[in-house]
Amino acid sequence: MSDELRLFADYYQIHVFDEGSTSDLGEAWTDDTDMLAVAEDAVAVGTVVNVWVRVAVEVLERSPVDDSADFDDVAEASIEVRSGRLIVMGCTDYEPEATRFPVPPGWLRVRVAKSNLEVARRLDLDSDDDPATMERLRIQVWPMAAVPVVVVKRWSQAG
Repeated sequence: MSDELRLFADYYQIHVFDEGSTSDLGEAWTDDTDMLAVAEDAVAVGTVVNVWVRVAVEVLERSPVDDSADFDDVAEASIEVRSGRLIVMGCTDYEPEATRFPVPPGWLRVRVAKSNLEVARRLDLDSDDDPATMERLRIQVWPMAAVPVVVVKRWSQAG
């Protein structure tokens, strides 16, 4: 199952969490976070812009093929989704209206791959004027036992 969303990355972040989550992602951001703040049942994905971004969400049955060479930044984390419903939304969106994805209940691996970061960062507030200049995120989730956060590929901001 996959879907493409257009979300407002207010406060430079997108949230991915269990429908029953009570985690405070504000407490999850630290100096060591590196654009991915993780709580037990939620993750905040940092963005380079504070405007609209494209977010592709893919619910998979197993770990996907490593295609990190096609992206600017890739990181993975584990979250527990007890409800079987994963919410993906901008951090200030209205949760009852947020998009939900059916997932297997239990631990999920979340891989966040980002692209188009340099042009989006350079254009900043104007990056969402054209889909070709928008920051793009791909969020893939699949069942997997909990393991630590892994940064597969780190974007190095130019300039």
